[in-house]
Amino acid sequence: MRPFVHFTLPFHTVSEHLCLDFVSQIDVLQAEVTALKTLVLTSTPSSPNRQLHPQLQSSGSRGSHRRGAGHIRTSSVGAAFQTSSGKPEPSTVSIQSVATEEREMDSVLFAEFLLWREHPSLDRSSAFLSRVYREDIGPCLSFTRSELSQLVQRAVENNSLTIEPVAMSALPVVKASALECGGPKKCALSGLSRVCQHRIKLGDKGSYYYISPSSRARITAVCNFFTYIRYILQGLVRQNAEQIFWEVMRLRREMTVAKLGFYLTDQG
Repeated sequence: MRPFVHFTLPFHTVSEHLCLDFVSQIDVLQAEVTALKTLVLTSTPSSPNRQLHPQLQSSGSRGSHRRGAGHIRTSSVGAAFQTSSGKPEPSTVSIQSVATEEREMDSVLFAEFLLWREHPSLDRSSAFLSRVYREDIGPCLSFTRSELSQLVQRAVENNSLTIEPVAMSALPVVKASALECGGPKKCALSGLSRVCQHRIKLGDKGSYYYISPSSRARITAVCNFFTYIRYILQGLVRQNAEQIFWEVMRLRREMTVAKLGFYLTDQG
């Protein structure tokens, strides 16, 4: 029987083995920390790292989360998604802000309106109508042909102006005085060459004046204002003072917009 032989390693040899194992564990931990830092630093909202965000992986690399039959549930609005080419693209869903029109009452204008409303009339001496004439009616009815412009304003004030469409296929039958101030292709108020689809008649006079779409819009805006003022005078408006005031402001804005050259065309 062979004797049992016991080998004993020197103490310094055992210590060296333990130190090597400890150093190896530290190296592994440092490598993991470095790899984790790399993943975190390379992941941004515009270019997310897919190893940190498994919800961004394609359906082939992870289990698809489905809701119902054949509908894939996405992670969130605004996250990048994986395309067939493998390149992340931004989401097509965009959030757009909706602007709403706000308004704030001008105390001076409202005070002038309230003072006029106590004794409403078409008298231009009131602060309310004087301002409207100066800021809206006068500029809106100020055309190149000044003499005709004054006649138009007077007819609007007297509610004796007529606007009617013109049949472009038929030859117009007008008097010489109307031809001097315009025609089917020339605006009588501006003197510019325009296709005139409407004409106006002042009072009981037999003369017709052809007007461009822009001139028609300006005259119509002023007529709408006077029509509403007449409704107030006749007691046909049953709203409170603030509601009436804002309707007056809307009509004033229409005159300003028309004066600046903006108008709507008939779509039909």
